[in-house]
Parts: sequence; C-alpha cells; structure tokens
Amino acid sequence: MRQATGFLTIDTRRQGLLDISDAVRRWVADQEMRDGLLTIFCRHTSASLLIQENAAPEVRTDLEAYFARLAPESADYLHDDEGPDDMPAHLRTALTQVQLSIPVIDGEMALGTWQGLYLFEHRRRAHRRSLALHIAGV
Repeated sequence: MRQATGFLTIDTRRQGLLDISDAVRRWVADQEMRDGLLTIFCRHTSASLLIQENAAPEVRTDLEAYFARLAPESADYLHDDEGPDDMPAHLRTALTQVQLSIPVIDGEMALGTWQGLYLFEHRRRAHRRSLALHIAGV
C-alpha cells in the first residue's frame, strides 16, 4: 500500500459548475496506482464539489438555477462582508459537499458513464480555488 498527495489549482471565471474531471484524471494517472481510493477536498467555504451528469449541459444550467432560487442573493443576510453573493455562497456550500471519495479501479476513477466531477463556484467573480487530493492504494 502506498499514498500520494497533491493540490490542484482551479481558476474559475464565473459562478457555476466547472468540469474538473480531466484535471483530476490526469493527476490520478500520474500517481501510477492501479487500485485504491481517491479523496478530493475543496479548501474553501464558498465553493463545493459535485459528481453530476456530464453529457447534457441543461443539467448544469438547471442545477445552477435551482441553487440560485434555494439560496438567493438578498439584503436579509447579516453576513455580507464580500458583497451580496457572500452568504448565499456559504449556504450553497453547506447544502452540497466539500469532499468526494472515488474508488480507483484498474488505474481509473470508477465513475459511471454519465458522471463527471465538478467544482461548483458559488461566487459571481473569478476565483483561484485549491483542491487537496489524496490517493491510497497499490
């Protein structure tokens, strides 16, 4: 059994879902492990991670619209230190997840045919996001 750790830096341009599948896939391949468990951890409180549909872009559009309705920008929040999208970003992160665990089998992430990995940027402006990766396996 061996382990590897690292970081991925993801530059977001806007609010919404950003497919990070290829970047993570490359990192996993570079570790040269055949079987194991990959953990991805988002090091932020206003962005999150999702495994979601990777074929129909309408799914991403509908998810983004749903979360905008669920945690809308509003003057009713006490916390608005970084603007009106600040507290809704924290709420959206709390409703999703900041960590994913994915089996690695035969050197590849064991995602389903229609599954992709997404960084969900909850802020309107561009950000540089850091993801911590850990894989343990053989």
